[in-house]
Amino acid sequence: MTDKPTIGFIGLGIMGRPMALNVLKAGFALIVYDLVPAAIQTLQTAGAEVAASPQVLAAACDIVLLCLPDSPDVQAALTGEQGVFAGVRPGQIIVDMSTISPVVARTLAEAATRLGATLLDAPVSGGETGARDGALSIMVGGDAAALVQVMPVLQAMGKRILHMGEAGAGQVTKACNQAVIAVTMLGVAEALVMAAKAGVDPAQVRQALLGGAAASRVLELHGERFLEHNFTPGFRTRLHAKDLNIALEASRIYGAPLPATALVQQFFTALLARGGADQDHTLLVTLLEELADTSLVGPTD
Repeated sequence: MTDKPTIGFIGLGIMGRPMALNVLKAGFALIVYDLVPAAIQTLQTAGAEVAASPQVLAAACDIVLLCLPDSPDVQAALTGEQGVFAGVRPGQIIVDMSTISPVVARTLAEAATRLGATLLDAPVSGGETGARDGALSIMVGGDAAALVQVMPVLQAMGKRILHMGEAGAGQVTKACNQAVIAVTMLGVAEALVMAAKAGVDPAQVRQALLGGAAASRVLELHGERFLEHNFTPGFRTRLHAKDLNIALEASRIYGAPLPATALVQQFFTALLARGGADQDHTLLVTLLEELADTSLVGPTD
């Protein structure tokens, strides 16, 4: 493998597009693929080549990256008739940066090993802003030596890159991350809605909490979206609901109860039922506002 390997990137959505752009900006030759032709345009304009299929992409690249919505999408991209595994070569490294089931991640890693390749699960956290700024947190499961080889590529996309353990460990870590974010979001939403209902400026309450032990990135970033009712998707409700289902599946497999996560998952289920699947997950606050018969936008009396 040369100092500047050719990189393949599959999945150019809200997260994948800026991640791929940062790989390109770091000086790597880049070949991309997406099922949606319009998603490819930005990368093609920036100088990336376009592959006709995941198989063609894998055959032309040293390292293959994926950033796809869910387990079935990753399985199709890897194991489909024209998938990555059909074009993979011995010694090749595949890095799945999607958020999927740890069980599926391990199964796919075993399949890659049988082909002589290495599959790392490397889900990310940091949202669209982190993806755009190249400041993601990347949680990696799988072969440590393979991680060393792909580290320069990951450093183009992330600031905190940690090896979490064997295959699937990255996905377990991401499930933990999503549970913490969801439960914290609910707590922040409850607090700000209670302030509004009591006639206290929720924006001021947020500022006060940011200066004390209750401070968090969720309070800072998601709290601001709550106050603005800014539900333009940065992270879609349906994707967080999917991630919470993964966390709850893991809780059943490993025997680790997640009662608070299960509660928030029911709120997300309600948002999906109300047509909020493709709005930002901060739409959660509207359910609390409705229950309290108040709003964070406008007069608080």
